[in-house]
Amino acid sequence: MKDSKISWVSGSVIKATGESIKLAQMHEIVKVGDEKLLGEIIKLDVDTAHIQVYEETTGLAPGESVELTGAPLSVELGPGILGEIFDGIQRPLITMEKLSGIFIKRGISIDKLSRKNKWDFEPLTKNGEKVEGGQVIGKVVEKNYFNHFIMIPPELKGIIHDIAIEGPYQLNEPIATIVQDGQKSSIFLYQNWPVRKPRPFIRRLKSVDLFITGQRVIDTFFPLTLGGGAAIPGGFGSGKSVTLQTLAKRAQTDIVIYIGCGERGNEMAEIIEEFPKLIDPSTNKNLLDKMILIANTSNMPVAARDSSIYTGITIAEYFRDMGYHVALMADSISRWAEALREISSYLEEIPAERGYPAYLPSRLSEFFERAGVVETIGNRSIGSVTVMGAVSPPSSDFTDPVVQITKNLVEVFWALDKDLAYIRHYPAINWNISYSEYVNAVSEWWANNISVDWIEYRAKAMDLLRKDDELKRMIKLIGPDALPDKEKLILKVIELFRDGFLNQNAYNEIDSFTTPEKQFKMVKIIIDFYERCFKLVEKKVPIYRLVSLPIIPEIKKMKSNISNDEIDLLDMLSNRIDKELLALEKELIM
Repeated sequence: MKDSKISWVSGSVIKATGESIKLAQMHEIVKVGDEKLLGEIIKLDVDTAHIQVYEETTGLAPGESVELTGAPLSVELGPGILGEIFDGIQRPLITMEKLSGIFIKRGISIDKLSRKNKWDFEPLTKNGEKVEGGQVIGKVVEKNYFNHFIMIPPELKGIIHDIAIEGPYQLNEPIATIVQDGQKSSIFLYQNWPVRKPRPFIRRLKSVDLFITGQRVIDTFFPLTLGGGAAIPGGFGSGKSVTLQTLAKRAQTDIVIYIGCGERGNEMAEIIEEFPKLIDPSTNKNLLDKMILIANTSNMPVAARDSSIYTGITIAEYFRDMGYHVALMADSISRWAEALREISSYLEEIPAERGYPAYLPSRLSEFFERAGVVETIGNRSIGSVTVMGAVSPPSSDFTDPVVQITKNLVEVFWALDKDLAYIRHYPAINWNISYSEYVNAVSEWWANNISVDWIEYRAKAMDLLRKDDELKRMIKLIGPDALPDKEKLILKVIELFRDGFLNQNAYNEIDSFTTPEKQFKMVKIIIDFYERCFKLVEKKVPIYRLVSLPIIPEIKKMKSNISNDEIDLLDMLSNRIDKELLALEKELIM
């Protein structure tokens, strides 16, 4: 229906009036103006619709038409989605560049997934079988290795009829028919799903398995579980994007979805340029083959930031429903919140703290609650979505409302410290204010897979690291030479942890990723060294002899000199430490 007209324009929000508006629904997609720009209804008043437009609104004028589509904002889910780069409303950017050049023209209508490609479909069910929503009926192999399962849409069930034989099919060719109560429904290789509606599952399961990142400060001290949620707050230059990109490269998951939400274009350009050159060690394939990038940069319309978040989490749920483990990185939550604040101001809503809308907590909660480990419908398999969101508080102010709201919604808080970043300590996660509520949950995983002593050694290491600030304050008051020998020893061990464990070089092949087994052995070596030295200090061994032992530089360098496959060398290093300390003890005491 095209009788509705624009009556008001302000930034990325317009008002439309007309008889057809009375039939409109919340979150319905509309086509705005002569160029048919894509918009979404976000508020309804009798015969007036408030619409956020996902494209540039410059030039729109009152009187232009507004066309209702009768459908909500949805994504297309099917073969061809892997390795693709989309904008916030799932338009493929590489294809759009071919149509409009490097500057995207407004109003471009394009298939979200290509209808030209043919996919080799392999049926996994037979005619006459009873199926339900979420059940796998076939598969397509993407990227020469990835099993992309074709599922019954969640809301359908019935008897399989006329399932296609094995062979190549386009997305718009039916590959099966379902009959239910005499009604026939065609099944295609793809399905549509509204982005604001979470995909259903049977039940949510407890998160207990470690989300392996290979980043020592994370896996050992502030662990995240599969299906968990984490916030990465930090000011400008503290390394939020670098940390998220590192996790995207190294996280041990089946699928990675990276959302660039309102960040600078050069950061997304860096990902697009760098990631295709990387090899995923778990598959030995191109890293981009298991990724979906959603690029919504700071110079794009702010309304599209909202859609990019929902588009990303919906795609994540789709792969979760196949039984895969998905990692989703959102960079950044603050830019999304700023977009909500701007849209709210256009709607003339009463602002809450610092101008953010009063419904900001509920919007963020809706997003993070879609993470989790679940038992999927249809196949009763186990899949997960793990969410990590960067937060960009102005001037590194952690009292910022977005930081505080996000902090209350997640169980892991990786607080980035700009002072650590300035001295090139990466990841710049401050161990004094960061935390993880999953420590007890993953302790069983560590006990079953690595060592029952993990929880003990982690606690000892954290106790030492937490003394860092206290000792620094003492040094400022009395000077380093006046410290007792025991405190001097603690300072040396903290230095070992900072330089030899916490600091990680992303460009060093060995140091960039550390297996949990190697992480535990490294912590054990440092803690055992400290406890042996502490006993020697109590026996009046001079501290200068302990902190100048020849083995100490080797302890610092074990992170980059000993690979993940050479764990036995760590055991040999531990034995050499024992021998040096024993020799020193015999020399000075006996």
